[in-house]
Amino acid sequence: MKTIRKAAVADRFYPGNPAELKSMIHKLYSHAADQPAVGKVLIAPHAGFIYSGPIAASCFAPLNKRSETIKKIVLLGPDHYVGFSGIAVPQSEYFETPLGEIEIDKDLMEIALKNSDVVEFEQAHFQEHSLETHLPFLQESLNSFTLLPLVVSSAKPESVAELLLSLWGDEETLIVISTDLSHFKSYEDASSCDLSTVLKISELDSNFDHYDACGSGPLKGFILAAKKKNLIPKLIDYRNSGDTAGDKNRVVGYASFICDTKEKLEGVLSTKEQESLIELAKFSIAKKLGLEYLEPESFECTDKIATFVTLKLNGELRGCIGTLTAHRPLLEDVKENALSAAFRDPRFEPLSKEEFKKISISISLLTKPEDISFSSEEDLLSQIRPGIDGLIIRDGNHRGTFLPSVWDDLPDKELFWKYLKRKAGLPQDYWSSSMEVQRYTSVYIN
Repeated sequence: MKTIRKAAVADRFYPGNPAELKSMIHKLYSHAADQPAVGKVLIAPHAGFIYSGPIAASCFAPLNKRSETIKKIVLLGPDHYVGFSGIAVPQSEYFETPLGEIEIDKDLMEIALKNSDVVEFEQAHFQEHSLETHLPFLQESLNSFTLLPLVVSSAKPESVAELLLSLWGDEETLIVISTDLSHFKSYEDASSCDLSTVLKISELDSNFDHYDACGSGPLKGFILAAKKKNLIPKLIDYRNSGDTAGDKNRVVGYASFICDTKEKLEGVLSTKEQESLIELAKFSIAKKLGLEYLEPESFECTDKIATFVTLKLNGELRGCIGTLTAHRPLLEDVKENALSAAFRDPRFEPLSKEEFKKISISISLLTKPEDISFSSEEDLLSQIRPGIDGLIIRDGNHRGTFLPSVWDDLPDKELFWKYLKRKAGLPQDYWSSSMEVQRYTSVYIN
């Protein structure tokens, strides 16, 4: 008979009804900023979903782009209830939430138990919410995975780092660090304190304690491991309970980070940075039209990233211009493509002042295109990922591309492919062995 650790905080921290829980997560995801399909380590908060859910969703939502890849989760959180020496793995064979059972990974467990600070201690997991609150997000984002849950109590950072490095694995393994920030300060005091902690985490500075971040134990161990693996934490979202659903007199701080190498983090932007990009595009167009518009607060980004800027008027396309190859810094590319979409798209007349007041703007940040190898049209179609891949088609002088956002209008794979061929000036039923196809993904900002 299998042993199961039952959900301890369902109906308190999140809905216990599966349909309500799924609905809540989908709503949180719909408001989360899009991000590239990267992140070896995620850092996310663990409070009740109405409080920290929006911030946690910011780093969990993009996992749906990696649902076929990620198969193992190593989850570390702090001890809130028991108090013990070391790091606890469970004795249960499964963890359960309203969304189903998750199998404990026996191979990872065996590796972990080789660490002298790791102990089998079911009681540490029995009521612990710092791990459980992440599981519904992971279940809803990934197809299936095994889990190694680790409750960190009084363990040295060096021991946590050693454990993490032993469990590091390949791209199939995702590591999640669970922590909230300051607790029960005024809104103003928390904002100041949390900003300092967020900057330290971003700079891999472990000069903070459990009053600054309740998950300081796992965090400090991660920081040591990150330095050895050349990982950088990129802040995605920071808010506190006063911003989401709570009283501003006594708040709890929350932050989410995506952590990876510098190269892989290219194109990862915080929620505020993404909002600034939209405002930059609007400002550039308004300035060209001679209209007054508040210049947005800029941010530092020297990465060269290819972008597309799309304008819509009353839901209909009003201009779309971009580049498939990164050749200039991100902010410059957005400015130029915004102006081109508004005034240089040959399909439309230049945008007017009256139209500017009604347009909506979206921006797609593109990853570097990669070749798709295929032996037949059926083979090609089997490799295309609906909702994720943008495609470039080339055959002789014919060329065309569809951004990943086109899947919203053409969700059927075969229709997407046929319409792309037509856009490239080819018949819908055309096929040739000389055809070249590349794929890319994008971050969609609106």
